[in-house]
Amino acid sequence: MNLAEKIYMLRTQANLSQAALAEKLNVSRQTVSKWELDASYPEIDKVVALSDLFHVSTDYLLKNAEPNQDETNLDRLVLRFLGYSQDMEVVSKDLVEIMKDGIIDKDERSRMKVVVGKLNEVSAMIEEIRFGLHNNGID
Repeated sequence: MNLAEKIYMLRTQANLSQAALAEKLNVSRQTVSKWELDASYPEIDKVVALSDLFHVSTDYLLKNAEPNQDETNLDRLVLRFLGYSQDMEVVSKDLVEIMKDGIIDKDERSRMKVVVGKLNEVSAMIEEIRFGLHNNGID
């Protein structure tokens, strides 16, 4: 897998549009498109920024070697978790809103079920990451 394919894969796994990634890196959407089309390459500072943003090494981005399957799965788990963690701010605000009067009515119970569902998903994701770390010898 080359750099262009890796940028595309990491961006889509993180549920980012080209425009959103471009904004995070302070480049144009067209620049990200050119990177993904293998029509140009990011400057070194942008490679480092991509590495930081997607929590992968610069070696992974720049070298054509394929990561082992366990590392890939763990990377995907962490990226999915980052997506869930962005929802946690909304969940936190929902909980504050539900609890502000100290009484949980019928509508708020329904909202609580949604919140609890999100929290259960995050909890399951954390367990998957723990398992992945353990399987990769990182305890």
